[in-house]
Amino acid sequence: MAIVDTIIMELEQEASTTRRVLERVPQDKLSWRPHPKSFSLGQLAQHIAGGQKQIAKIASEDVHEIAIVNPAEATSQQDLLQTFDESTASAKDTLRKMDDKTILSTWTGKRNGATILSIPRIAFIRSILMNHIIHHRGQLSVYLRLLDVPLPSIYGPSADENPFA
Repeated sequence: MAIVDTIIMELEQEASTTRRVLERVPQDKLSWRPHPKSFSLGQLAQHIAGGQKQIAKIASEDVHEIAIVNPAEATSQQDLLQTFDESTASAKDTLRKMDDKTILSTWTGKRNGATILSIPRIAFIRSILMNHIIHHRGQLSVYLRLLDVPLPSIYGPSADENPFA
């Protein structure tokens, strides 16, 4: 089995969970933010929805100039879910093109031409494509809790879905 196959299996599992959380985003609260320094609900959800495609594309490059971009705000839940489904499919397609040699080769991130990170590509994929999206999904679940939106199961039943809670 190629290394990328194990990554794609995990990506699919996490994407299923992430989609369940995105399905709970209330369309009428997209501009809500828990703090003035925080992304709005719509920005955070949009960042998650489109992130996999963007990060997989970046991972496919040997060297990437890192730019800080604030995500646009989602305009509707339907667009958000469509973006997420397309992003997930695109990320898997991009990853499938990577053989073991490519996955184990070095990926470099630069900012204004200066190297800020140079690591095995697989480490970039694990930490940014997987863990970064999972981190933001966790933030999104807190946003939803603060809005009193029932949470879906993530790694086990949530307090909203557990009959024993």
